[in-house]
Amino acid sequence: MTQATQAKIEIYTTPSCAYCHMAKEYFKSKDLAYQEYDVMRDAQKRQEMITETGQMGVPVIKIDGKIVIGFNKGKINELLGI
Repeated sequence: MTQATQAKIEIYTTPSCAYCHMAKEYFKSKDLAYQEYDVMRDAQKRQEMITETGQMGVPVIKIDGKIVIGFNKGKINELLGI
């Protein structure tokens, strides 16, 4: 198993966020499972995201607890080891 397939991926999104859709498509293209949180609907996850990042912008991606703000493919690949 590669490091990427074992990574815990969480993504905080909103339905209208283009970069959120790009990030999810990217994970799907790599066959990576992820947990999605819609911060428009889930007030608890929205507050968690704001507390952890100090900001409201999405996507916020957590890979094994490390935070990536926005769809930063280079940083995502680095954290996934791919």
